[in-house]
Amino acid sequence: MEEHIAHHLTNLTFGLHPENGLSFATTSTQAAEMGFWAIHVDSMLWSIGLGLLFILTFRAAAKKVTAGVPGGWQNFVEMIMDFVNDNVRGSFKHKNDMVAPLALTIFVWIFLLNLMDLVPVDLLPHIAYLLGIPYFKIVPTTDINVTAGLALGVFVLIIYYSLKIKGPVGFIKELTGIPFQTNIVFLKPIFWAINFVLEFINLLAKPASLALRLFGNLYAAEMIFILIGVMYSAGLIMGLAGGVLHVGWAIFHILVVPLQAFIFMVLTVVYLDMAYSEDH
Repeated sequence: MEEHIAHHLTNLTFGLHPENGLSFATTSTQAAEMGFWAIHVDSMLWSIGLGLLFILTFRAAAKKVTAGVPGGWQNFVEMIMDFVNDNVRGSFKHKNDMVAPLALTIFVWIFLLNLMDLVPVDLLPHIAYLLGIPYFKIVPTTDINVTAGLALGVFVLIIYYSLKIKGPVGFIKELTGIPFQTNIVFLKPIFWAINFVLEFINLLAKPASLALRLFGNLYAAEMIFILIGVMYSAGLIMGLAGGVLHVGWAIFHILVVPLQAFIFMVLTVVYLDMAYSEDH
């Protein structure tokens, strides 16, 4: 059972192994020995592939857009865009033509990444195993590297717009001027140092909250699917119980998939709005 769970939680890893050179890891130990610069190939393939799926399908809707009665796909795309646009207008109080497209990309892309968690947990990994691929995870958002990468992209935008709107001096004042203030001159450097530590932690908490929330929810969901899958091979009664639990958890998880994409999108927009705000 432990080996089964460990197998499903291991990524297909490519990297520089101390003994084997550039190669694919055939065991989790080899994957760990490849170190920080190893690539999770399955996460990369699914992330890029689903990103292209999003781009191509939405582009197809844009090319066929009509002023008359929209078709089914165009109507669906317009509904998603209106939903995202309404949320951006409610959370972002400034003028920036990049924010709404960014929010749309984040919401749809993460939704598609999360949606892979509804694929039967053993199906694609087993097919990959039959083809000689030792490991093959199919849910990119259960990989902390993917969620951290998404969060890091948002963090770079937060820093960029904080510096652009407030200037380097204004940004430094924001990090050192609150929450503690004093008119006593010799205490000011002490308060600045304390404020900087607190505000710097608060700044780093933004990407951390984005990455860990998304990763934690999807990783836990995958673990539950794997544990339920193990029940199928534990006898007739456990198998029937596993089937009922699988259907119930899948129905519940249908709500989790869009919810986590929505939360990531909303927090991104809110954080960017805070980067614009002079009184933050």
